[in-house]
This record gives sequence, C-alpha cells and structure tokens, in this order.
Amino acid sequence: MGFYDYSVTNTSGEEVSMKDFEGKVVLVVNTATGCGFTPQYKDIEEMYDNFHEKGLEIVDVPCNQFAGQTPGSDDEIKEFCQLHYNTKFPQMKKSDVNGENQLELFKYLKSQKGFEGFGKGPKALAMSVMLKKIDSDYKNNPDIKWNFTKFVVDRSGNVVARFEPTASMKEVSDCVASLL
Repeated sequence: MGFYDYSVTNTSGEEVSMKDFEGKVVLVVNTATGCGFTPQYKDIEEMYDNFHEKGLEIVDVPCNQFAGQTPGSDDEIKEFCQLHYNTKFPQMKKSDVNGENQLELFKYLKSQKGFEGFGKGPKALAMSVMLKKIDSDYKNNPDIKWNFTKFVVDRSGNVVARFEPTASMKEVSDCVASLL
C-alpha cells in the first residue's frame, strides 16, 4: 500500500482520502495545543498561506499521546488554533499516532521514514534527555517521539522527509518549497 491508499477522519466525521491530494505536496503533522512547540502552528499556517495555491496541502492531526498536551475536544482544538494562530488549513479528528490505536496513515509514514535523531542544539538535547527517561531504546524505533513531528510527501506520494519537532521550521519550509 502507498500514501494514497490511506485516509483520516476530519473534525466533521468525514473520511478524507489521501488520494484527494494526488499531485500535491502534503505536510502531515501531529499537533498539540499545550506544547512548547505549539507556536509552530504560526509557521505551518505561513507555509499554507504561501504555498497552498502552488499545491501544498496540510494534514493536521491533533494528538494527546504526549504528556496530555491536547486535552480539548476537536471543536475546542480548532477554535484554539483559529483564535491564536489564524489557521485556515483543515484539521483532522484528534487521533493516536503510536500504539495499538494509531492511525494506519502514521504506521505507514513511520515505515517510510524512521527516527533519525533530534539534531543539535538545546531543544534537541532536552528532547533526548527527556525521551531517554521515557524509553531508553527510543533511538532504535520509528515511533513518533513528540508533538509536531512532520512528514513531507511529494507530488507522487513518496514520503521524502521526516522532521522532528526540534527541526528548524525554515528547513521544513525549504523542503516543501523545493517540491512545489
């Protein structure tokens, strides 16, 4: 199976097929409203504003699996994002991205691009220290490590990049722009 064979449920309860995004560049991200990385919504919305007309789609999947940082209902999450970050891209239903109840889409994405590290810098070091306490083997599995992990899918449905939450949003934007 490939990227276009999966679907997710939006906040209205409708299935959104990735096939609907065929021929587009897609940024798939698991998000949270109460996370230190939540301000990345601003950068994601900026990418959407700058690149949507050129073929970028965002698949925003709120997730409460990381320190309970997305406790609200789907409506509360959507309202928060629109109020604080003026988000216009569609949001999906809050879902799991790891474990027994994970979305099949995320299982596929992780199979295509595993964890390659947090990079360098203070945030990367902090994430490594924190995760080592939670899972001493975190470096050796493809699981999503935290909120705001991003996958970039090209116009042909290939998963071309995975960015951990510690990655520079400029680097994410540059990757997306290079595919448009």
